[in-house]
Amino acid sequence: MKEEEVNRCQIQEWYPKFKYTTIKTIIHELPESFIQYLLDDSEQESDDESEQLPLPPLFPELESQINESIKTLGCAIFPKLNWTSPKDSAWINSTGTLKCTSFIKISILLKSSDSLLHDLCHVHDLCNDCNAPRPDHFFLALQKWYPSLHPEMEFRCFVRNHILVGISQREVTWFYSILIEKKHELETGI
Repeated sequence: MKEEEVNRCQIQEWYPKFKYTTIKTIIHELPESFIQYLLDDSEQESDDESEQLPLPPLFPELESQINESIKTLGCAIFPKLNWTSPKDSAWINSTGTLKCTSFIKISILLKSSDSLLHDLCHVHDLCNDCNAPRPDHFFLALQKWYPSLHPEMEFRCFVRNHILVGISQREVTWFYSILIEKKHELETGI
């Protein structure tokens, strides 16, 4: 795998080409100071109960821009970085989902996610032409929240030379019996 191939899979690379056929998304470039905040482990609990935890840094300009984008997208969004969503931290959200209504909720999900470390630190690890340990720029994609979307009905489609060559279930950690029940419907596109 080449670094260029991995980089083409970033949402800010493919979204402009498919924006008319996919979920409405607003993309923000993240400042390096915010990335460092996400990577900083020093804010985790201290063994000394009397020692106060430091307050997280403030990002007023970024917060304002993101909150405005959330309003534009209907007041609820699904967040993801260049490649990955913080799906492993949905448990920390009061809804148990990745539905966010503010910059603070997004920040908590991103900060709590271990899966985002792949995007932040290891995305090029398997590239045979790796030139940099990580991308130069990171982006936060805010996708309009649709409560009617169900993970069991999300699929990845693979296209080569403008021909659909494969489809797979997007959420691979669960078995959804509804897919067996709807097999004929899904195969025929009804």
